[in-house]
Amino acid sequence: MMLATVLTFLPIFAQDKKTEMADLMRENGRIYVVVAVVLTILIGLILYVVRLDKKISRLEKEN
Repeated sequence: MMLATVLTFLPIFAQDKKTEMADLMRENGRIYVVVAVVLTILIGLILYVVRLDKKISRLEKEN
């Protein structure tokens, strides 16, 4: 049981090194562009799913 727990959390401890690409993007301010694009895509997907759910609910009520 203890070995399984240690092996499960081992990859988390291996992520202590710095990532050069993320540091470079932070320095140039590009990380904010990436975050904005990802948020825009997620918001668009959420809005699409909500609209689709409303349409499906309306069709179910009609039948």
